[in-house]
Amino acid sequence: MPIRSWQPFGWLGDEWQCLRLTIRSLSRTPGFTLIATLVVALGIGVNTAVFSVVNAVLFQPLTYPEPQTLVQLLTTSDREPIPIASIPEYNIWQQQSAIFRQVAAYDWGGAGINLTGGSHPEQVRGGHVTSDYFPLFGAPVIAGRTFTASEDSPNGGHVVVLSYGLWKSHFGANPNIVGSSIQLDDQSWLVIGVIGRKFVTDTPIDLWIPFQLNLDSREMARQFNVAARLKPGITIAQANAQLLLAAEQFRRGYGPDALPPHGGFRAVSLQESLVGTTRFPLMILLGAVGFVLLIACANVANLLLARASVRKREFAIRTALGAGRGEIVRMLLMESLTLSITGGLLGLVFGFSGVRLLLRISPGDIPRIGENGSEVLLDYRVMLFTLGISVLTGVLFGLAPIISTSRPDITSSLNENSSRSGTGLRHGKASALFVTGQMALALILVIGAALLIRTFQKLESVNPGFTTRNVLSASMSITASRFQRTEPVARIVRDGRQRLLSVPGVIDASASSCLPLQGCFGMGFDVSGRPKGNAPSTGVGGLFSVSSGYFSTFEIPVLRGRSFTEHDGSAAPGVIIINQAMARQYWPDGDPLRDRIQIGAGGPPLESGTRQVIGIVGDTRDAGVSRDPFPTMYIPIAQMPDALTALNFQVVPLWWIVRSQVSPYSVRGPIESALGEATGGLPVAEVRTMDEVEARDTARQRFNMVLLTIFGIAGLLMAAIGVYGVMSYSVQQRTQEMGVRMALGAQASDLRRMVIGQGMRLALLGLIVGLGGAFYLTRFLSSFLFGVKPWDPVAFIFTPLLLGAVALSAIWIPARRATRVDPMTALRLE
Repeated sequence: MPIRSWQPFGWLGDEWQCLRLTIRSLSRTPGFTLIATLVVALGIGVNTAVFSVVNAVLFQPLTYPEPQTLVQLLTTSDREPIPIASIPEYNIWQQQSAIFRQVAAYDWGGAGINLTGGSHPEQVRGGHVTSDYFPLFGAPVIAGRTFTASEDSPNGGHVVVLSYGLWKSHFGANPNIVGSSIQLDDQSWLVIGVIGRKFVTDTPIDLWIPFQLNLDSREMARQFNVAARLKPGITIAQANAQLLLAAEQFRRGYGPDALPPHGGFRAVSLQESLVGTTRFPLMILLGAVGFVLLIACANVANLLLARASVRKREFAIRTALGAGRGEIVRMLLMESLTLSITGGLLGLVFGFSGVRLLLRISPGDIPRIGENGSEVLLDYRVMLFTLGISVLTGVLFGLAPIISTSRPDITSSLNENSSRSGTGLRHGKASALFVTGQMALALILVIGAALLIRTFQKLESVNPGFTTRNVLSASMSITASRFQRTEPVARIVRDGRQRLLSVPGVIDASASSCLPLQGCFGMGFDVSGRPKGNAPSTGVGGLFSVSSGYFSTFEIPVLRGRSFTEHDGSAAPGVIIINQAMARQYWPDGDPLRDRIQIGAGGPPLESGTRQVIGIVGDTRDAGVSRDPFPTMYIPIAQMPDALTALNFQVVPLWWIVRSQVSPYSVRGPIESALGEATGGLPVAEVRTMDEVEARDTARQRFNMVLLTIFGIAGLLMAAIGVYGVMSYSVQQRTQEMGVRMALGAQASDLRRMVIGQGMRLALLGLIVGLGGAFYLTRFLSSFLFGVKPWDPVAFIFTPLLLGAVALSAIWIPARRATRVDPMTALRLE
């Protein structure tokens, strides 16, 4: 017996030979190969695009050092956790040195700050931070240093740290910038450092200034976020156990009402906090594109089944010549994997083209993706995901032909001629199963899309309670020290409104501390002198500080009483206006216009005295179109307590609102000039129409609707192609049968009904299965819906009818072809 030399890697040569044969085989059918590859590429491409975003948001670790030790500190309540904190809460968290290495407070610069000193003042985003902020997040300092503890204490001086972007765009990347001064709100600030460009915050910040908090303050107003770094060996669970004790200590020091009922302190992973409510919608979208991929796999599996069916004679010959079952299985598996991996590589290209389109139509509030999607990268996770689903899909759609043809009946296969080498629909159980699955998955996708379309229609039809047409809004930062009191704020508001009203084309103008649809401050209140009875006397409502003309600018109806006038100034008696929701809840049987209200009840001592209710106005949807109106109070800007003014405009900007006869942007220039003259040159930013504000409010629902609709249409088209392909192939393979039937007297209409009946049975079975799946799965969409139930009858009745009509259209073409069979030609094939 001869001795063979052992070749440890001989199998590589075998596989290479198998791959060469596979490529040669696929090249003989270029149409099939191209279609199958493109279908796989599109399925994998959309999955890669969505997974790239999911990866950037959910799976990539934070870019800060030791991200697993970073936590967000929250206050818990009976409802949602409260992510913003007060000075006393920050102070007690700082004292937890047994569990935290560092604790830092910071805000996102929502109020803005004015970069002055040049010919064109500009509003930039200036974040307030405590001295531990930069060490906590490991910010790279490329020039100078960051804040010291003394600079972060009250009256610690005017020092500022620049971001890389501002340093480069406004100061020419001057290496000598440290030690020089810049003008912020016409005050000199010393530049002490520059942070490197790799330091990324979820909301872009242009510069940082120290908070300089008074830690002895008992001010309970919540105005900033707090993050901490755990000590080595401390888990989040251990930290939360310690924070329970800290909450009890806090109550003892500041009173039982210092925290919400049943509330306390909690630490959560910073990454989890940043992701927030984005996780669930992204996973829903990932599941939807998974359905698209399954439908694509079913289509390719049917193509491979059809191809394998006509190759039965080939497989029988190979078996007769000595090829084993394993060799045939390997050849078929190699073909399916070649198609899937080629499609996967092409899908990777499609995916990264698609992700840019995905980010372009996104609502802009997806966290952790960076500016213009800069953090959505082709990293190893995306590569492994694409490779994994390429191999998995190759195995999935390759199983059908493997099971169908790996045990050929040599005798019958060799005796068949080419016209009878396939199996009809009666024998195509696998194809029928794939068609049924395609229809079911497509129905689930289209029902989901229909629910979101119905939701968006409901949102579009909601009356926000105010006029948006031809209304322009603009923000103005008034964080300068001269605006710490109410009188100078009231003065620029009065002068600004007068100048705006003189601009040609302007109908009305006003100013406010908040904008409708964007939320407002919550403030406790007490109805003075009301005896304790059935109607509540205390509560919490939204608080807007507005100028005269606010309600007329937005055309908010005054239902009872009167609106504010220029006479409701600081020397006039205190007045307040409430909305209809507040009147309905707190005066179900009484008359609000007879009562007085004290704002700030149960909270910080913002003012003494009470205010007379002088009017009731219509409800507006201040927290968003999808949120019901809640109790809301309005007070004149000129009557704001100084303490409230100092607190308010350090957190939010002053908003100007202008209604015009013409397109708002056509008078933008004169409006900005008028405001600059009235305020001493203060710039405005975020200039938008209220139509744009409303569109941004519904952008998330629009984004979800558009994506799921695209996926639904793609699934529907692929399912229709699958039904058409199976029925067309069935008719082709049954040509002889059709001829015999016609020779025996069958009419064309009989054949048409037979083909349509067989095809529609498959489609209807898929629709029934899909309805059951949709009833189960659409409940996960409930948080996306507004004014629509997850089992909305319109979606669940008309969508199956639509898919049934599409399936019938796809079946009709091969059914007509069946009626055109020439009996003599068909019988001659025998």
